[in-house]
Amino acid sequence: MLETSARLLRLLSLLQTPRTWTGADLADRLGVDVRTVRRDIDKLRALGYPVDANPGVPGYRLGAGATLPPLLLDDDEAIAVAVGLRTAAGGTVAGIEEASLRALTKLEQVLPARLRHRVTMLHAHTVTVADAGPAVDPETLTAVAAACRDRHQLRFDYRTHDGTTALRRAEPHRLVHAGRRWYLVGWDVDRADWRTYRVDRLRPRIPTGPRFTVRDAPEDLAGFLVHGVSTAPYRYQARVTVEAPAAAVAERVPATAGTVEATGPRSCVLRAGSNSLDEIALYVGLLGAPFRVHEPVELADRLRELGSRLLDAAG
Repeated sequence: MLETSARLLRLLSLLQTPRTWTGADLADRLGVDVRTVRRDIDKLRALGYPVDANPGVPGYRLGAGATLPPLLLDDDEAIAVAVGLRTAAGGTVAGIEEASLRALTKLEQVLPARLRHRVTMLHAHTVTVADAGPAVDPETLTAVAAACRDRHQLRFDYRTHDGTTALRRAEPHRLVHAGRRWYLVGWDVDRADWRTYRVDRLRPRIPTGPRFTVRDAPEDLAGFLVHGVSTAPYRYQARVTVEAPAAAVAERVPATAGTVEATGPRSCVLRAGSNSLDEIALYVGLLGAPFRVHEPVELADRLRELGSRLLDAAG
């Protein structure tokens, strides 16, 4: 039979799993009787742990309290949290860097030596490259997430590619994190269509709009986002066949820069967009594989012009 303090920790660990435990189940796991389980539950409550008793389905589960009680983490969970906090300290959400470092310091201080060694080894052999990309205001991120959860229409000022700002109304569906950017996928009320918005470019207006009925969203949300950010917003939308395996091309083309679809074991179609034909020509030309342009016609013409210029320079 476990000693009282060890038994409380074991009980707490069981209650932190997302399920409802009956008194008999807990007693069987801990090797005690149901009466002892009840006393231990009362002790946890006295320590500030909000252990709820479910009247519908008899049993116990850990609920949300007024303050955050200490958490028990297994080895893998502790390492995952440490890595996540280290990433958040240099991540894309502005204003949480200091809080992430404080939390990481507290966690590393109490990690067992075997786990501290694994985390330290990972950090020591990892180099983080500073990125000047846009950071998202955490309050904006929270406001958008709350609107998604509560199904409230979102009104916000949105800065477009050309720098102009306009009022938008949308029924928010999901936040999507891609690379170092955050996006909102939602139904644009004024355009009556699904749209993708960069969260760092929007500023919510308070209060939010009325509640809305959830619509059928695009089935492939990731594919919709990739098309929306890599191709749809741009003046030129290119479709190019590349004579190389799709996997090899996908390694060189970020999901937010273009889509790659296999057409054979050693060929694929690349779709990408840009406001500059030269940018597309340079991007595709540096893939290191033969390619053929299908559209737009202007891109093929521009490649001929650039090719002639390059041949003259080489001659």
